[in-house]
Amino acid sequence: MNKTAIIIPSRLDAQRLPNKPIKLIKDKEMILHVYDAAKKSNAGEVYVATPDQKIKDLIDKYGGNAILTSKNHSTGTDRMFEVFDKTLNKDPNIIVNLQGDMPNIDPRAIVDLVNFMKEKECAIGTLASELGSTSELEDQNIVKVCVKDRMKPGMFVQALDFVRTNPKNGHLPYHHIGIYAFTNKALIQYVSLKRSKLELERRLEQLRAMENNLPIHVGYINSSPLSVDTEKDLIKLQKLMEKNE
Repeated sequence: MNKTAIIIPSRLDAQRLPNKPIKLIKDKEMILHVYDAAKKSNAGEVYVATPDQKIKDLIDKYGGNAILTSKNHSTGTDRMFEVFDKTLNKDPNIIVNLQGDMPNIDPRAIVDLVNFMKEKECAIGTLASELGSTSELEDQNIVKVCVKDRMKPGMFVQALDFVRTNPKNGHLPYHHIGIYAFTNKALIQYVSLKRSKLELERRLEQLRAMENNLPIHVGYINSSPLSVDTEKDLIKLQKLMEKNE
């Protein structure tokens, strides 16, 4: 039987929005909204991986499971791997890296991704949705995943590229959603690789996999959770989630 772990890397020291995980949305810290979505999915055991005692104390008080990790990790995936390796003893078959800055992610999106991984047709999976406007296409804070053919719900296809700019090569861009699922073998292989040229240039760690011939498959979902990177993003999301209450 497959065992799945959902690990949420979270740290206070974000350059563009310090203390991001504990920013309040509807009187609750952002990281708790993400944690709730992961729990509601019932797709696997949920852990928060953090180098910050303040976040660990918050999760512990909430009744969740937080693991204190090293402060020296270069990426969220490296932080997640520490929990997979040292706390979970590399036991889970599927490991989900759920970004801690998407408080309005639909739990069903997590379920869809885990179910696809259980079909054992890919090593790394992620999700995407439609871009909402031309301005989003040009916005470098919004990561685009590029594919060959137009996508539809339930479809998983191989990603061709991940970019921050408007692709000019004929590829079809979609709004990339910050959630990844790895098989245990793929995760072990991924963290053994050196950080790649494009990964560093574009500040997109998924490119490490693609530059080392580890294909990533992307699935289409109708919902489009907002990622919070700036104060402007936070205000927009606060208004959206209060409106949808």
